[in-house]
Amino acid sequence: MEINEISGQVVDAALKVHSHLGPGLLESAYEACLAYELQRRRLRVVRQLLLPIEYEGIKVDAGYRIDLLVEERVVVELKAVDAIHPIHRAQLLSYLRLSKKRVGLLLNFNVLHLRDGIERLINDP
Repeated sequence: MEINEISGQVVDAALKVHSHLGPGLLESAYEACLAYELQRRRLRVVRQLLLPIEYEGIKVDAGYRIDLLVEERVVVELKAVDAIHPIHRAQLLSYLRLSKKRVGLLLNFNVLHLRDGIERLINDP
């Protein structure tokens, strides 16, 4: 499956989850439902994937976790916040860099229309 196809499936599934649940829930609720919806679509999904930092040749567990990794290619960072801020984009870009993945989706479910809460970021080393 191509990376754009995977991203499209994630966005479509997120729209379905948001349409059903609406805004105002905790991030963990959206994560669980989105993971379920993606698995129903026969996509491989890993939740809360540990993401160590490599420092001077050693791996350090600093508590970072990828919310969802889809098909081992797309990093999905979920939010349920009033607005996406630059720090949220920086967080996703850091996760992409640390995981050596190219494409990430930042999804903020705390919006009236999910289309206003979707951002696609590219790790371009």
